[in-house]
Amino acid sequence: MKTLALLGLLVVCSLSHAVTAGDQAPAWQGTDLVSGADVQFPAVLEDRPAVLLFWATWCPYCKAFMPYAKKLQAEFADRGVSLITLNSKERGRGDPAAYARSLEFPLIAIGAADDIGAAYAVDFIPGLMVVDGAGQVIYRRQSTDLPAGRTVAQQWYLEVRAALIGELHGKG
Repeated sequence: MKTLALLGLLVVCSLSHAVTAGDQAPAWQGTDLVSGADVQFPAVLEDRPAVLLFWATWCPYCKAFMPYAKKLQAEFADRGVSLITLNSKERGRGDPAAYARSLEFPLIAIGAADDIGAAYAVDFIPGLMVVDGAGQVIYRRQSTDLPAGRTVAQQWYLEVRAALIGELHGKG
């Protein structure tokens, strides 16, 4: 019985910790699919907040959110907010670089980001977070039972927007 309890404790302790609001976002590096530039996180933040979006080309929730991601980027770019997208859980189904280029709005698009997603414990996409300029998570989207489409994408947009406004409010 003690062996079984110990085994259970080891399994629980070995599960990855989901990065949540208040946690420091794990550091990573990757290559931008659009520019080919090497990207180092959290250095890329340059003391400014960012939206992190884990996505895949086949994901209907991700596709529904992209127009809102574009809207966020346009609304907050002049405040130095970056949109950092991380292609995760692609499973060889699409062409992430072509998809990122087709979006036609400024973003950083990191390819082959499954390991980064694992470090953040992103089990379902889109994984959506807001980090402050120091890389601390200030928002992480919660799961939903809503179907893919405008309603849930708009809900996430409003949540991300509120987190960004709250973060930027006292920074002039």
